[in-house]
Amino acid sequence: MIGWLRHQKHALAAALHRLRVQPVATLLTALAMGVAISLPSGLYLALGNLGRLAGDLPAQPEISVFLDAEASAAHKQAIAARLQQPDIAQARYVPKEDALAALSAAQDLTDITAGLTQNPLPDAWVVHSRASSREERARVAADLGRLPGVAEAHLDSQWAERLQAALVIGRSVVWLLAGLFAIALIAISGNAIRALVLARRDEIQVSRLIGATDRHIRRPFLYLGALQGLLGGLAAGGVLALAAWVLRAPVEQLAGLYGSTFHLLPPTAAEMAIVLGLTTLSGWLGAWLTVTRTLRQVMLAR
Repeated sequence: MIGWLRHQKHALAAALHRLRVQPVATLLTALAMGVAISLPSGLYLALGNLGRLAGDLPAQPEISVFLDAEASAAHKQAIAARLQQPDIAQARYVPKEDALAALSAAQDLTDITAGLTQNPLPDAWVVHSRASSREERARVAADLGRLPGVAEAHLDSQWAERLQAALVIGRSVVWLLAGLFAIALIAISGNAIRALVLARRDEIQVSRLIGATDRHIRRPFLYLGALQGLLGGLAAGGVLALAAWVLRAPVEQLAGLYGSTFHLLPPTAAEMAIVLGLTTLSGWLGAWLTVTRTLRQVMLAR
């Protein structure tokens, strides 16, 4: 056991030494792997931020019922009675004064609304239907829109449903890209390791002559591949941090124009740990495949 641990330490030290003596090649390999993994990782973070934005929207689409400015008291009573029927889960009356005050506060239009001679907004009801499907909710909205005294009934949050559907497709695309770029990481690490194995071909043949096994010969290269993958993951983290720093101000400015406090969230510690783990595993796997194949070629060439 002590001998095995000593050899593991020696193999790791040899891999670290190899990285130090070739700083340019190490840096280029890490950057190539970092750029490759940063694309699916960046898309994953973008979808996470969009999902957070969609999560702030009403989970149950609302029906906005706008009353006619000339609606009579009888019409308003009939509308209120209709909203008490079993197909309506909840209905909230919004006077036009409250709507104007909320609009002024949310959009910072106090100076503009203060100069209005009359309120341009109508009285409205915000309605939650018990319907579970979009078609049934649309039918309820159409029924409410035909009531006397109703100017318009609008089914809100349709774009949020479309956003949720787009997020589902986006997540599938992210997983597909992650698989493709994992293959690319394995290829990048494998090509870098293959050049080292071929450069030490004579040394490997001598090691075999004195009894070294393929496992013994392969171990330093596996550590080297894993370290390259780890450096690639760190490079990907740097690329994502740089992208977040560049995009943070424009995104917050755009959100402010819509009266929102939305801001980009950086990757969590768990997400970064997953990225580092996957890149390290990809580097190790690429090294294992390449070294195993190259050792067989070296043996056949003897």
